[in-house]
Amino acid sequence: MSKSVPAIRSVKARALVVPLKRPVKNAFGVIDVGPLVLIDVETDQGVTGRAYIFAYAKLTLKPLVHLIEEIGRELVGKPIAPYDLMKAMDAKFRLLGWQGLVGMAVSGLDMAYWDALGQIAGRPVAELLGGSPKPIKAYDSYGVVDPVSDERALRHSLEQGFRGIKIKGGDGDAANDERVVKGVRALLGPDVALMIDFNQSLDPAEATRRIARLEPYDLHWIEEPVPQENLSGHAKVRETSPTPIQAGENWWFPRGFAEAIELGASDFIMPDLMKCGGVTGWLQVAAQAEAANIPMSSHLFAEASAHMLAVTPTAHWLEFLDFASVILAKPAEIVDGTVTARGPGLGLEWNETAVAKYLV
Repeated sequence: MSKSVPAIRSVKARALVVPLKRPVKNAFGVIDVGPLVLIDVETDQGVTGRAYIFAYAKLTLKPLVHLIEEIGRELVGKPIAPYDLMKAMDAKFRLLGWQGLVGMAVSGLDMAYWDALGQIAGRPVAELLGGSPKPIKAYDSYGVVDPVSDERALRHSLEQGFRGIKIKGGDGDAANDERVVKGVRALLGPDVALMIDFNQSLDPAEATRRIARLEPYDLHWIEEPVPQENLSGHAKVRETSPTPIQAGENWWFPRGFAEAIELGASDFIMPDLMKCGGVTGWLQVAAQAEAANIPMSSHLFAEASAHMLAVTPTAHWLEFLDFASVILAKPAEIVDGTVTARGPGLGLEWNETAVAKYLV
Protein backbone atom coordinates (compact mmCIF):
# COMPACT_ATOMS: atom_id res chain seq x y z
CA MET A 1 0.00 0.00 0.00
CA SER A 2 1.33 3.43 -0.93
CA LYS A 3 1.89 6.07 1.70
CA SER A 4 -0.85 8.61 2.20
CA VAL A 5 -0.35 12.11 0.82
CA PRO A 6 1.43 14.18 3.47
CA ALA A 7 -0.61 16.89 5.13
CA ILE A 8 0.35 20.24 6.62
CA ARG A 9 0.73 20.26 10.38
CA SER A 10 1.97 23.85 10.84
CA VAL A 11 3.49 26.81 9.05
CA LYS A 12 6.15 29.01 10.62
CA ALA A 13 7.81 32.13 9.25
CA ARG A 14 10.83 33.97 10.65
CA ALA A 15 12.29 37.36 9.73
CA LEU A 16 16.05 37.83 9.40
CA VAL A 17 18.38 40.61 8.37
CA VAL A 18 21.63 39.09 7.18
CA PRO A 19 24.89 40.75 6.16
CA LEU A 20 25.91 40.80 2.51
CA LYS A 21 29.43 40.02 1.36
CA ARG A 22 28.93 42.45 -1.50
CA PRO A 23 26.35 45.28 -1.20
CA VAL A 24 24.29 45.82 -4.35
CA LYS A 25 24.04 49.38 -5.63
CA ASN A 26 21.42 50.08 -8.28
CA ALA A 27 19.79 53.06 -9.95
CA PHE A 28 17.59 53.69 -6.91
CA GLY A 29 19.95 53.14 -3.99
CA VAL A 30 22.00 50.48 -2.22
CA ILE A 31 20.93 47.10 -0.84
CA ASP A 32 23.47 46.68 1.96
CA VAL A 33 21.77 43.92 3.97
CA GLY A 34 19.57 40.96 3.12
CA PRO A 35 16.05 41.05 4.60
CA LEU A 36 14.90 37.43 4.39
CA VAL A 37 11.85 35.47 5.51
CA LEU A 38 12.39 31.79 6.25
CA ILE A 39 9.38 29.53 5.73
CA ASP A 40 8.98 26.15 7.46
CA VAL A 41 6.03 23.92 6.53
CA GLU A 42 5.88 21.01 8.96
CA THR A 43 4.11 17.88 7.73
CA ASP A 44 2.33 15.08 9.55
CA GLN A 45 5.11 12.75 8.41
CA GLY A 46 7.72 14.54 10.50
CA VAL A 47 9.35 16.32 7.57
CA THR A 48 9.65 20.11 7.34
CA GLY A 49 9.61 21.78 3.93
CA ARG A 50 11.79 24.87 3.72
CA ALA A 51 12.03 27.95 1.54
CA TYR A 52 13.15 31.54 1.89
CA ILE A 53 12.05 34.74 0.24
CA PHE A 54 13.77 38.11 -0.18
CA ALA A 55 11.74 40.94 1.32
CA TYR A 56 13.64 43.78 -0.47
CA ALA A 57 13.27 46.07 2.56
CA LYS A 58 13.21 45.66 6.33
CA LEU A 59 9.79 47.29 6.56
CA THR A 60 8.12 44.40 4.70
CA LEU A 61 9.51 41.68 6.98
CA LYS A 62 6.89 41.75 9.73
CA PRO A 63 3.92 42.01 7.34
CA LEU A 64 5.25 39.05 5.34
CA VAL A 65 5.76 36.91 8.43
CA HIS A 66 2.26 37.72 9.64
CA LEU A 67 0.69 37.06 6.24
CA ILE A 68 2.44 33.71 5.75
CA GLU A 69 1.51 32.48 9.21
CA GLU A 70 -2.11 33.64 8.86
CA ILE A 71 -2.40 31.81 5.52
CA GLY A 72 -0.69 28.84 7.15
CA ARG A 73 -3.31 28.57 9.89
CA GLU A 74 -5.94 27.92 7.24
CA LEU A 75 -3.73 25.31 5.56
CA VAL A 76 -3.39 23.02 8.57
CA GLY A 77 -4.66 19.55 7.73
CA LYS A 78 -4.66 20.06 3.97
CA PRO A 79 -2.76 17.60 1.76
CA ILE A 80 0.47 18.88 0.24
CA ALA A 81 -0.70 18.86 -3.36
CA PRO A 82 0.90 22.03 -4.80
CA TYR A 83 -1.35 22.37 -7.83
CA ASP A 84 -4.49 22.03 -5.71
CA LEU A 85 -3.15 24.46 -3.11
CA MET A 86 -2.32 27.00 -5.83
CA LYS A 87 -5.89 26.79 -7.14
CA ALA A 88 -7.16 27.34 -3.60
CA MET A 89 -4.91 30.40 -3.22
CA ASP A 90 -6.14 31.75 -6.55
CA ALA A 91 -9.72 31.51 -5.32
CA LYS A 92 -8.83 33.03 -1.96
CA PHE A 93 -7.05 36.07 -3.38
CA ARG A 94 -8.81 36.49 -6.72
CA LEU A 95 -10.60 39.70 -5.69
CA LEU A 96 -7.64 41.15 -3.81
CA GLY A 97 -5.07 40.23 -6.46
CA TRP A 98 -1.82 38.30 -6.33
CA GLN A 99 0.84 40.93 -6.72
CA GLY A 100 3.07 42.24 -3.95
CA LEU A 101 3.30 40.61 -0.56
CA VAL A 102 0.46 38.15 -1.25
CA GLY A 103 2.21 36.84 -4.34
CA MET A 104 5.51 36.53 -2.48
CA ALA A 105 3.85 34.61 0.36
CA VAL A 106 1.99 32.23 -1.95
CA SER A 107 5.10 31.58 -4.04
CA GLY A 108 7.29 31.02 -0.98
CA LEU A 109 4.82 28.52 0.46
CA ASP A 110 4.73 26.66 -2.87
CA MET A 111 8.53 26.27 -2.80
CA ALA A 112 8.30 24.86 0.73
CA TYR A 113 5.62 22.34 -0.37
CA TRP A 114 7.86 21.00 -3.10
CA ASP A 115 10.82 20.86 -0.73
CA ALA A 116 8.74 18.75 1.67
CA LEU A 117 7.63 16.40 -1.10
CA GLY A 118 11.22 15.94 -2.24
CA GLN A 119 12.41 15.22 1.28
CA ILE A 120 9.67 12.65 1.85
CA ALA A 121 10.56 10.95 -1.42
CA GLY A 122 14.28 11.21 -0.64
CA ARG A 123 14.89 12.83 -4.01
CA PRO A 124 15.85 16.26 -5.36
CA VAL A 125 12.96 18.35 -6.66
CA ALA A 126 14.57 18.23 -10.13
CA GLU A 127 14.03 14.45 -10.09
CA LEU A 128 10.44 14.78 -8.89
CA LEU A 129 9.84 16.95 -11.94
CA GLY A 130 11.24 14.33 -14.31
CA GLY A 131 14.77 15.62 -14.69
CA SER A 132 18.02 15.32 -12.79
CA PRO A 133 20.47 17.70 -11.12
CA LYS A 134 23.13 18.90 -13.52
CA PRO A 135 25.60 21.79 -13.73
CA ILE A 136 23.81 24.99 -14.72
CA LYS A 137 25.82 27.81 -16.27
CA ALA A 138 25.83 30.76 -13.88
CA TYR A 139 26.75 34.43 -14.09
CA ASP A 140 28.02 36.47 -11.17
CA SER A 141 25.64 39.31 -10.40
CA TYR A 142 27.00 42.69 -9.30
CA GLY A 143 25.49 46.04 -8.56
CA VAL A 144 26.99 49.26 -9.91
CA VAL A 145 30.74 48.74 -10.25
CA ASP A 146 33.85 50.76 -10.95
CA PRO A 147 36.27 49.03 -13.32
CA VAL A 148 39.26 50.21 -11.28
CA SER A 149 38.20 49.87 -7.63
CA ASP A 150 36.28 46.64 -8.28
CA GLU A 151 38.90 45.03 -10.49
CA ARG A 152 39.98 42.52 -7.84
CA ALA A 153 36.42 41.31 -7.23
CA LEU A 154 35.71 40.99 -10.95
CA ARG A 155 38.91 39.03 -11.51
CA HIS A 156 37.96 36.73 -8.62
CA SER A 157 34.70 35.99 -10.41
CA LEU A 158 36.67 34.95 -13.47
CA GLU A 159 38.92 32.77 -11.31
CA GLN A 160 35.80 30.98 -10.04
CA GLY A 161 35.00 30.07 -13.63
CA PHE A 162 32.09 32.43 -14.23
CA ARG A 163 31.58 32.95 -17.96
CA GLY A 164 29.13 35.78 -17.43
CA ILE A 165 29.12 38.98 -15.35
CA LYS A 166 26.17 41.30 -14.81
CA ILE A 167 26.53 44.89 -13.68
CA LYS A 168 23.98 47.61 -13.04
CA GLY A 169 23.59 50.94 -14.78
CA GLY A 170 21.27 53.91 -14.76
CA ASP A 171 22.68 55.51 -11.60
CA GLY A 172 24.27 58.27 -13.66
CA ASP A 173 24.23 59.63 -17.17
CA ALA A 174 24.86 57.81 -20.44
CA ALA A 175 28.52 58.80 -20.47
CA ASN A 176 29.05 57.16 -17.10
CA ASP A 177 27.33 53.97 -18.23
CA GLU A 178 29.60 53.87 -21.27
CA ARG A 179 32.72 54.50 -19.16
CA VAL A 180 31.86 51.61 -16.84
CA VAL A 181 30.86 49.18 -19.58
CA LYS A 182 33.95 50.00 -21.63
CA GLY A 183 36.20 49.44 -18.63
CA VAL A 184 34.58 46.19 -17.54
CA ARG A 185 34.59 44.82 -21.09
CA ALA A 186 38.32 45.55 -21.36
CA LEU A 187 38.90 43.75 -18.06
CA LEU A 188 36.80 40.69 -18.95
CA GLY A 189 38.00 40.29 -22.51
CA PRO A 190 35.82 39.32 -25.48
CA ASP A 191 34.81 35.81 -24.44
CA VAL A 192 32.94 36.50 -21.18
CA ALA A 193 29.27 37.49 -21.43
CA LEU A 194 28.62 40.97 -20.03
CA MET A 195 25.10 42.04 -19.12
CA ILE A 196 23.81 45.38 -17.81
CA ASP A 197 20.69 45.86 -15.70
CA PHE A 198 18.95 49.26 -15.66
CA ASN A 199 16.42 48.22 -12.99
CA GLN A 200 13.50 49.94 -14.76
CA SER A 201 15.16 53.36 -14.46
CA LEU A 202 14.78 54.73 -18.00
CA ASP A 203 11.97 55.79 -20.30
CA PRO A 204 11.81 54.16 -23.75
CA ALA A 205 13.44 57.07 -25.58
CA GLU A 206 16.38 57.30 -23.17
CA ALA A 207 16.73 53.52 -23.10
CA THR A 208 16.98 53.47 -26.89
CA ARG A 209 19.70 56.15 -26.84
CA ARG A 210 21.77 54.41 -24.19
CA ILE A 211 21.50 51.00 -25.82
CA ALA A 212 22.76 52.44 -29.10
CA ARG A 213 25.68 54.05 -27.27
CA LEU A 214 26.62 50.73 -25.63
CA GLU A 215 26.42 48.66 -28.82
CA PRO A 216 30.19 48.59 -29.47
CA TYR A 217 30.82 46.66 -26.23
CA ASP A 218 29.05 43.43 -27.23
CA LEU A 219 26.59 43.23 -24.35
CA HIS A 220 24.86 39.90 -23.89
CA TRP A 221 21.62 41.55 -22.81
CA ILE A 222 20.06 44.80 -21.59
CA GLU A 223 17.89 44.09 -18.55
CA GLU A 224 14.72 45.95 -17.55
CA PRO A 225 15.51 49.19 -19.38
CA VAL A 226 12.04 50.62 -18.62
CA PRO A 227 9.43 50.07 -15.86
CA GLN A 228 8.40 46.42 -15.75
CA GLU A 229 4.68 47.10 -16.17
CA ASN A 230 5.32 49.11 -19.35
CA LEU A 231 5.16 46.11 -21.67
CA SER A 232 4.55 48.23 -24.75
CA GLY A 233 7.58 50.34 -23.81
CA HIS A 234 9.70 47.20 -23.55
CA ALA A 235 8.45 46.08 -26.94
CA LYS A 236 9.18 49.50 -28.44
CA VAL A 237 12.75 49.47 -27.12
CA ARG A 238 13.24 45.91 -28.32
CA GLU A 239 12.19 46.81 -31.90
CA THR A 240 15.30 48.90 -32.51
CA SER A 241 17.72 47.44 -29.98
CA PRO A 242 20.86 45.83 -31.42
CA THR A 243 21.22 43.99 -28.10
CA PRO A 244 18.73 41.42 -26.75
CA ILE A 245 16.33 42.66 -24.06
CA GLN A 246 15.96 40.71 -20.81
CA ALA A 247 13.07 41.06 -18.34
CA GLY A 248 10.68 39.08 -16.17
CA GLU A 249 11.89 39.19 -12.59
CA ASN A 250 9.01 41.54 -11.77
CA TRP A 251 6.27 39.89 -13.82
CA TRP A 252 3.77 38.12 -11.63
CA PHE A 253 2.63 34.54 -12.08
CA PRO A 254 2.22 32.76 -15.44
CA ARG A 255 -0.43 35.19 -16.69
CA GLY A 256 2.04 38.07 -16.48
CA PHE A 257 4.45 36.19 -18.72
CA ALA A 258 1.73 35.28 -21.19
CA GLU A 259 0.86 38.94 -21.64
CA ALA A 260 4.51 39.97 -21.98
CA ILE A 261 5.26 37.25 -24.52
CA GLU A 262 2.18 38.11 -26.55
CA LEU A 263 3.32 41.74 -26.78
CA GLY A 264 6.90 40.81 -27.68
CA ALA A 265 8.24 42.64 -24.66
CA SER A 266 11.53 40.77 -24.35
CA ASP A 267 13.98 38.53 -26.19
CA PHE A 268 14.79 36.61 -23.02
CA ILE A 269 12.85 36.03 -19.79
CA MET A 270 14.02 35.53 -16.22
CA PRO A 271 11.28 34.55 -13.75
CA ASP A 272 11.74 35.03 -10.05
CA LEU A 273 10.54 31.97 -8.10
CA MET A 274 9.15 34.29 -5.43
CA LYS A 275 6.95 36.15 -7.93
CA CYS A 276 6.06 33.65 -10.64
CA GLY A 277 4.26 31.22 -8.34
CA GLY A 278 7.10 29.14 -6.96
CA VAL A 279 7.87 25.76 -8.50
CA THR A 280 4.29 25.30 -9.71
CA GLY A 281 4.21 28.66 -11.46
CA TRP A 282 7.70 28.27 -12.90
CA LEU A 283 6.69 25.07 -14.72
CA GLN A 284 3.90 26.91 -16.50
CA VAL A 285 6.20 29.80 -17.44
CA ALA A 286 8.81 27.34 -18.75
CA ALA A 287 6.18 25.77 -21.00
CA GLN A 288 5.35 29.21 -22.41
CA ALA A 289 9.03 29.93 -23.00
CA GLU A 290 9.49 26.65 -24.84
CA ALA A 291 6.47 27.28 -27.05
CA ALA A 292 7.76 30.77 -27.91
CA ASN A 293 11.42 29.68 -28.26
CA ILE A 294 12.53 32.16 -25.60
CA PRO A 295 15.71 31.50 -23.59
CA MET A 296 14.85 31.46 -19.88
CA SER A 297 17.12 32.38 -16.97
CA SER A 298 16.55 32.70 -13.23
CA HIS A 299 16.44 35.60 -10.78
CA LEU A 300 17.91 35.09 -7.29
CA PHE A 301 17.37 31.89 -5.23
CA ALA A 302 20.29 30.00 -6.78
CA GLU A 303 19.68 26.89 -4.68
CA ALA A 304 16.09 26.37 -5.87
CA SER A 305 16.64 27.86 -9.33
CA ALA A 306 19.24 25.18 -10.10
CA HIS A 307 16.47 22.58 -9.76
CA MET A 308 14.11 24.52 -12.00
CA LEU A 309 16.59 25.29 -14.77
CA ALA A 310 17.46 21.59 -14.86
CA VAL A 311 13.91 20.94 -16.13
CA THR A 312 13.49 24.10 -18.24
CA PRO A 313 13.67 23.29 -21.98
CA THR A 314 15.09 26.70 -22.92
CA ALA A 315 17.39 27.05 -19.88
CA HIS A 316 19.83 29.92 -20.36
CA TRP A 317 21.65 31.36 -17.31
CA LEU A 318 21.40 31.02 -13.53
CA GLU A 319 21.87 34.28 -11.64
CA PHE A 320 24.25 33.94 -8.70
CA LEU A 321 23.59 36.67 -6.17
CA ASP A 322 24.36 35.41 -2.69
CA PHE A 323 21.83 36.50 -0.08
CA ALA A 324 21.38 33.32 1.95
CA SER A 325 24.67 31.45 2.32
CA VAL A 326 25.29 32.87 5.79
CA ILE A 327 22.18 31.10 7.16
CA LEU A 328 22.42 27.87 5.14
CA ALA A 329 24.09 24.74 6.49
CA LYS A 330 25.17 23.90 2.93
CA PRO A 331 25.37 27.01 0.74
CA ALA A 332 25.28 26.75 -3.04
CA GLU A 333 28.69 26.02 -4.52
CA ILE A 334 30.25 27.45 -7.66
CA VAL A 335 32.14 24.78 -9.58
CA ASP A 336 33.75 25.97 -12.81
CA GLY A 337 31.16 28.71 -13.08
CA THR A 338 28.19 26.39 -12.61
CA VAL A 339 25.70 25.51 -9.86
CA THR A 340 24.27 22.01 -9.47
CA ALA A 341 21.01 21.36 -7.60
CA ARG A 342 21.17 19.45 -4.33
CA GLY A 343 18.63 17.29 -2.61
CA PRO A 344 16.66 15.95 -1.06
CA GLY A 345 13.95 18.44 -1.86
CA LEU A 346 15.47 21.83 -2.69
CA GLY A 347 18.55 21.02 -0.61
CA LEU A 348 17.88 23.76 1.94
CA GLU A 349 18.90 23.31 5.56
CA TRP A 350 19.06 26.18 8.03
CA ASN A 351 22.15 26.92 10.08
CA GLU A 352 20.12 27.54 13.21
CA THR A 353 23.01 29.15 15.07
CA ALA A 354 23.28 31.78 12.36
CA VAL A 355 19.51 32.11 12.10
CA ALA A 356 19.31 32.91 15.82
CA LYS A 357 22.01 35.55 15.37
CA TYR A 358 20.17 37.42 12.62
CA LEU A 359 16.56 37.13 13.79
CA VAL A 360 14.62 40.38 14.03
